[in-house]
Amino acid sequence: MKLIIRTLQGLEGVLAAEAEALGCTEIKTLTRAISCEGNQQLLYRCNYELRTAIKVMVPLVELVIQNEYQLYQAVKDIPWENYFSLGQTFAVEGVTHSDMFRHSQYVALKSKDAIADRFREMTGKRPFVNPVSPDISIVIHIRQNILTVLLDASGQSLHQRGYRVYPVEAPLNEVLAAGMLLLSGWDRSQPLLDPMCGSGTLLIEAAFLAANRPPQKADRTYCFMNWMNFDPILWKQVQDEAAVQTDYSRITQIQGYDKSIRCANAASTNISEAGLESYIAVERQDFFTSQGRRGVFLITNPPYDERLKEDDIVKFYKEIGDKLKKDFADSTAWIIGGNLEALKMVGLKPSKKIPLLNGDIESGFYKFDLYEGSKHPRI
Repeated sequence: MKLIIRTLQGLEGVLAAEAEALGCTEIKTLTRAISCEGNQQLLYRCNYELRTAIKVMVPLVELVIQNEYQLYQAVKDIPWENYFSLGQTFAVEGVTHSDMFRHSQYVALKSKDAIADRFREMTGKRPFVNPVSPDISIVIHIRQNILTVLLDASGQSLHQRGYRVYPVEAPLNEVLAAGMLLLSGWDRSQPLLDPMCGSGTLLIEAAFLAANRPPQKADRTYCFMNWMNFDPILWKQVQDEAAVQTDYSRITQIQGYDKSIRCANAASTNISEAGLESYIAVERQDFFTSQGRRGVFLITNPPYDERLKEDDIVKFYKEIGDKLKKDFADSTAWIIGGNLEALKMVGLKPSKKIPLLNGDIESGFYKFDLYEGSKHPRI
C-alpha cells in the first residue's frame, strides 16, 4: 500500500531515512511529509517506531475535481463499509490549498455528509460523528483541483508520546527533539548533556534512541486498530520484535540540568513516567556556574525572547559562547534558537547550520566544534 507520512518542516530527509531503514520503498520527499510504499506490517511499524513521524496515512483516492458536487460524489463512491461499520464513530478533517475550495471546514462538512449518506442509503442509518476521539479518522486534502482522500492510521498525533505529564513553558516538540538528535549525528555512545533541559524532552528522546526503544508506549491506541482489516496477531509480532531489539545497556551517560527547580522537577517526573529514571541524571544547576566537561556531546534548546523572556538576550547568548569556550574543550555543542541574531552572539563559527521550525518560529540549529585555546574560529 502507499503511505503518506507527515513530519515537521526541516525533518523530511530524516524521516525518509527512518522509513528506508524500516524497509519502506519508493520513498519520495514532500513538503512536511514523505510518500512511500509498504505492507500492513510496515504500516504498524511506521506508527510504532518512526521517531520523526507526526501522522501515518493511507491514501484511498486521488483524482481531479472541479466543483463541490464532484467532491461529494467522489467521497461517496468510496466503499466506506469495507473500512468501518455503522456502529463506529468517525471524523473528517479538511485540508485545502485551492482557489476553488477555500474553506476547509466546508470541505470537511461536505465529505462527512457524503460518507453518512452512503451508509444511510445502504442501511437506513447514519454513523455518528465524534470530532474528539473518533474510531475512524479521515483526511480530505485538496490542492488546487486535486482531491486526495486519506485514512488516518495514527489518530492522535504521534508527537504525543505520553511521557510528558509535567509540562513547562515552551516545551520542545517530541518529534522535533528526536529529529534534532538524528540530524546532529550523535553516535549514541558519547556522553550527552542538556544544560537547559526544561521538561527533559531531549534527554528522554536521546535515551529512547540509544536503547533502540520505540518512541511510543506499548499500550498506546491507534486508529488502525479500528479498521476492519486490523490484524492483532501481526501487531503483537511487531511489538515483540521491537522489544527484542531494545537494549537499555546501550544507554551511555545522559545528563541534564536546569537552573529552575520547577523545570528540574518536571524533567525528573517525565523521565520517571518514561521508565528511564535509572538511565538519566537530572539536577537543579545553573549552566553558567556549573563545572565544565571535556569530550561531551552538548545539545540544548535555550530560552529565547520569542516565548521565554531573558533580560538581555544578546548578553545571554554571548555568555553561552563564553562558557562553552572556557569549560567544554574537545566537545560538540548543538544549539537550536529562534533568534538568529542572538545565535550569532555565541561568538563561534558554526560548522553546520540547519533551518528548522520550532512551533511557528523559524529557528536555526547550529553545530559548534569546541577546542582549547586559540583554535576557536570566530564569526
